[in-house]
Amino acid sequence: MKIFKIPAILFAFSCSFSAQLFAQNKTETGKRPNIVIIISDDHAFQAISAYGNKYAKTTNIDRIAKEGALFNKGYVTNSICGPSRAVILTGKYSHKNGFKDNENSRFDGSQDSFIKQLKGSGYETAWIGKWHLETDPQGFDYWQILPGQGHYYNPDFHMMDGSRKRTEGYVSDIVEDVSENWMDNRDKDKPFCLVIGHKATHRTWIPDIKDMGKFDDVTFPLPHNFYDDYKNREAAKVQDMSIAKTMVMGYDLKVFKDETDTNKEGTISRMNAEQRKKFDDYYLPIAADLKSRNLSGKELTEWKYQRYMRDYLSTAVSLDRNIGRTLDYLDKNNLTENTIVIYLSDQGFYLGEHGWFDKRFIYEESFRTPMVMRYPGVIKPGTVSNDLVMNLDIAPTMLDAAGVATPKDEQGESMLPLFTDKKAKGRDAIFYHYYENGEHSVSPHFGIRTKRYKLVRFYKRVSSWELYDLKKDPNEMNNLYGQKGSEKITAEMKVKLNKLIDQYDDQDAKALLKG
Repeated sequence: MKIFKIPAILFAFSCSFSAQLFAQNKTETGKRPNIVIIISDDHAFQAISAYGNKYAKTTNIDRIAKEGALFNKGYVTNSICGPSRAVILTGKYSHKNGFKDNENSRFDGSQDSFIKQLKGSGYETAWIGKWHLETDPQGFDYWQILPGQGHYYNPDFHMMDGSRKRTEGYVSDIVEDVSENWMDNRDKDKPFCLVIGHKATHRTWIPDIKDMGKFDDVTFPLPHNFYDDYKNREAAKVQDMSIAKTMVMGYDLKVFKDETDTNKEGTISRMNAEQRKKFDDYYLPIAADLKSRNLSGKELTEWKYQRYMRDYLSTAVSLDRNIGRTLDYLDKNNLTENTIVIYLSDQGFYLGEHGWFDKRFIYEESFRTPMVMRYPGVIKPGTVSNDLVMNLDIAPTMLDAAGVATPKDEQGESMLPLFTDKKAKGRDAIFYHYYENGEHSVSPHFGIRTKRYKLVRFYKRVSSWELYDLKKDPNEMNNLYGQKGSEKITAEMKVKLNKLIDQYDDQDAKALLKG
């Protein structure tokens, strides 16, 4: 694959129609766009005000949507954090990029990525923050990453020279500080691509000290299927990710037996004296109040849910605030009109739906991810897209915008024609494959989603099929597979499933269907 840089004077006559359109942008004629991709961790679309949440005020994520596009149908190929990042980088499904799960995979950094393509065409590139791919980044001019999941307070960073650097403060602020410092010192004669990887809102949801208690006056309504009985859904029955049974009082909810028990938690023990005092001042009264109530059964479960939601959304406050800092930086440095900004989570997350937290399943709350994108001169402000798009599409979209040919082995599709070509047709179906068979006891599975239906094949831990009519049953409570009257749509969906398995060359799924 020959990598090339398009001279600015020829840009309007090269590449795709969408790239041509950008070259005609009156504010930045002829310039290739800068790119800022902000990736959060476990941030549910239903926790964002742009997607209808009435309690969370994510004004800066909302700003990107208002000044660009909000994707109502953004999805991931594999709902777990490491594999999702590998898909974003490579534009290839997990079975092609080699990073299938967080238990056994190590990312092969020698393979191609959209970052390498951009760098080869003249871009300056960086990844800062959460990486979580087990090996060091390759193909970047600069990187500074959190080891593993990283810590919320006073986090360590793995540096390019092999050293570890601990920085005092809260992780969301620090990742933004480092990102702005890199932008300050980059080569101003080159376009740039910066990936900002935030730790928030990953478990264990410890907010910045100034955000603790932000939602203490809110009583969150229980999702209507909070007490789901998982009837006719065998994989859901055996999972271990429920708020009632799985959520840990100390680790998750900060209700410890005593100070000794508290100090065993590494995220807390690394706090400085001021941070620890404010942590104790906030959480110790909560623990004391719970003890005095002597709750059990559903009362305790619902208490856990309220604490979970308050900590989760409070942790997201700093995430959104620092996204605002990124946008402000671009404004102040006259970069806004020539910079693509994308915000997405590495996957969706459960906020009590089906009684759960975590992700992994192909069900909507996990499979679907928030995604907003601003591209001045190309995406009309206030656009709402209902096209089926995926994290798989980030790589080819960025290459399309930069005027760089997409490598033939990339499996995603550029999203730009959806905004620039009235005749463009999006997908009619998307394919999913989740592999991990350990933590949270979620059975591996693959499946297909069309605009109305979803067909799923579980294997290993549970062997079963599921079929949903998303129009009549958007919460996926009624498994239609094998029910009388579902034969025709089941057969049609299996044909479509096989077609996508062939298209993406998923030999594992193909073998399972034959077996």
